[in-house]
Amino acid sequence: MYEGVVQDLIDELGRLPGVGPKSAQRIAFHLLASDPQDIGRLREVLGKVAEGVQFCEICGNVSEAERCRICNDVRRDATSVCVVEEPKDVLAVERTREFRGRYHVLGGALDPLSGVGPDQLRIKDLLTRIGSDEITEVIIATDPNTEGEATATYLVRMLRDFPGLTVTRLASGLPMGGDLEFADELTLGRALSGRRAL
Repeated sequence: MYEGVVQDLIDELGRLPGVGPKSAQRIAFHLLASDPQDIGRLREVLGKVAEGVQFCEICGNVSEAERCRICNDVRRDATSVCVVEEPKDVLAVERTREFRGRYHVLGGALDPLSGVGPDQLRIKDLLTRIGSDEITEVIIATDPNTEGEATATYLVRMLRDFPGLTVTRLASGLPMGGDLEFADELTLGRALSGRRAL
């Protein structure tokens, strides 16, 4: 263990997803050896993120304004909504250039063991949006893992009674237990093109 603020820095970095104790230590010592101007820029950006980033009032994606650029884009197909777990999944789908509709970010997936139920996600917002907008298709693009499948099944049950609404799920091609953010563009593009009704 290191003394004082150095150990505090390592501990805080170690709380980030995907950063273990060794990586946290390497990052901390890299920061300690960095130019003070680099540290200042990092501090400034972190401050801006804490103060200026918000979530789109329509879809829940990260945004610098009340509405994100995708929801503001009139060229997007407003009748088709792709439901994803996290904002990072929006970028993964966008990279395929196969989808021209809009998004709805749930803010996670159902995980009862961790205390995440339907009320902790933006499911009510989705139902309200479908009831009031001209949406005719919902593409469920949750991760192909246990929580993502449970979320997809729950959404299908909630959405099947909307008249004129087609509910589809991304096709196979995505590995079970994987995350959308790590899928390559070709695999994710094929999965979008081959989606199926539920």
